Amino acid sequence: MANDRNFDDIAHKFAKNIYGSDKGDIRQVIVWQDIENALQRLQHADKPLSILDAGGGLAQVSQKLAQLGHQICLCDVSSEMLALARQDVEKNLLSANFRFVHSPIQNLHKHESEPFDFVLFHAVMEWLEHPQQVLNDVLDKVKPGGIVSVMFYNHHGLVLKNVTCGNIPHILQGMPHRKRFKLQPQKGLLPEDVYQWIESQGFDIVGKSGIRCFNDYIGNQQYMGDYTPEDVLALEQKLCRTEPYLSLGRYIHVWAQKPQSEQTGES
Repeated sequence: MANDRNFDDIAHKFAKNIYGSDKGDIRQVIVWQDIENALQRLQHADKPLSILDAGGGLAQVSQKLAQLGHQICLCDVSSEMLALARQDVEKNLLSANFRFVHSPIQNLHKHESEPFDFVLFHAVMEWLEHPQQVLNDVLDKVKPGGIVSVMFYNHHGLVLKNVTCGNIPHILQGMPHRKRFKLQPQKGLLPEDVYQWIESQGFDIVGKSGIRCFNDYIGNQQYMGDYTPEDVLALEQKLCRTEPYLSLGRYIHVWAQKPQSEQTGES
């Protein structure tokens, strides 16, 4: 836990660079499409869902869920990120739908004992020393029949991005982390590993999407075709759930459902 990344030192820069960009827009659109599909599996008549945003940072996605009437527990190890999220939540008049927990995800059980209908775990594992262990902690917080939404930094996308930048020796050296890139995750995760971790805990994977399968690899050559940001977004939406493009996204979003426990009679 001591070596897990805490964004207290660069919370404002993180907010601007990650979300205030075309990259952030693509990420939000693709992930939200998947979440809308997940919600269709979870909706209970006239009853808001209990949602955990684990390592939720600025609560960009969970605020949209709160606007639909759902109840959010936002947990983050960074007090600065939580403060920024709280400010945004208050500005958007959503405070009644949120509770904030300042804690590492590994210690969430000390604050929240009940499982959740829907759990978000986005762009966190790549910053952790023991990602599988923390993912298991997160999966334990999902109710039987509930859904987990996991987004992670993709090793294959990191390799391809370094190729397009000409960083061939860096790849051959195993892509050691460069400390000067403060907003670049320490490592990418292999998709097949993450899928196996999720399925080994009894979850059924329902959907997968590549996040930025094309946007980050577009070069700046002198002679290029004409296109707009809207064209790039349309291309992402068209092919992000199709192989081989899905597995080349800079991030991958995978969502999975925990089966109902028939043996114990839980629902």
